[in-house]
Amino acid sequence: MSDLADLIEAFERHLRSERNRSAHTQRAYVGDLRHLATHLTGAGIGAWRDVRLADLRSWLAAMSESGAARSTIARRSAAARTFFRWALRTGHVDTDPSLRLLAPRRSKHLPGVLRQREATALLDVATVASDDADPVHLRNRAMLELLYASGIRVSELVGLDVDDLDRDQRTVRVTGKGDKQRTVPFGVPAAEAIEAWLVRGRPQLVTGESQAAVFLGRRGRRVDPRQVREVVHQLLAHVPDAPDLGPHGLRHSAATHLLEGGADLRMVQELLGHASLSTTQIYTHVSTERLRRSFQQAHPRA
Repeated sequence: MSDLADLIEAFERHLRSERNRSAHTQRAYVGDLRHLATHLTGAGIGAWRDVRLADLRSWLAAMSESGAARSTIARRSAAARTFFRWALRTGHVDTDPSLRLLAPRRSKHLPGVLRQREATALLDVATVASDDADPVHLRNRAMLELLYASGIRVSELVGLDVDDLDRDQRTVRVTGKGDKQRTVPFGVPAAEAIEAWLVRGRPQLVTGESQAAVFLGRRGRRVDPRQVREVVHQLLAHVPDAPDLGPHGLRHSAATHLLEGGADLRMVQELLGHASLSTTQIYTHVSTERLRRSFQQAHPRA
């Protein structure tokens, strides 16, 4: 697989130096292309110039037969199309076999969102837990309040520095995908939780390794996404009948509740940092589905 692997490495360098893609995006592309290269090697193909549309279709079919999610197949086919466009442009292949490659449409179904009462109950649990003034419990309350209030991604949350917070204006400067920055407001409960953390909690955990990070672990280092996921799972376990969601579930919930409350779709798009309005429209689907379920349960002639 050496010839195939060499070009993947060149593409990775292109993503890093010319496209300035994040390390996470680079890993995702490389992983998807290595998966394709393994399939091609098994089919006796050792060079990218020899790849045909039928080979790519057999790759997608093999993933489907193995039970891969539609979202995974769609992502991998997108990675292949991006790779072959680059390979054609740079002269590494003579034709682009991915031009007519069709992948299954991504599912418009969200894995789950909290109802408004469940979100309130979750934040109440975090508030009660923070009454003992343990710095980690104060931190947990602040993280959950900010996640739900702003709808930011967990990667954006853990990357926050103290200077990104404007506590007077109750806004946070967020660096999202593609290093794009946006300013997101948050409400009074989140502001109170953040203030308690910064004044009473964070000073107890700060070390020389803390630098400017807003949220810290017990050892004073910047908190990581895995720790945030554990916190959300643990606290949600105390909310009866609530779905077991991670931090991204709070983002989904925030967006859904904003739209249910009458927020403009484009405003929600701006808050979430979506490049395309079609990505935000998934939440209108969720709200409509909730309305339909409520109608069917309540209307005598549903």
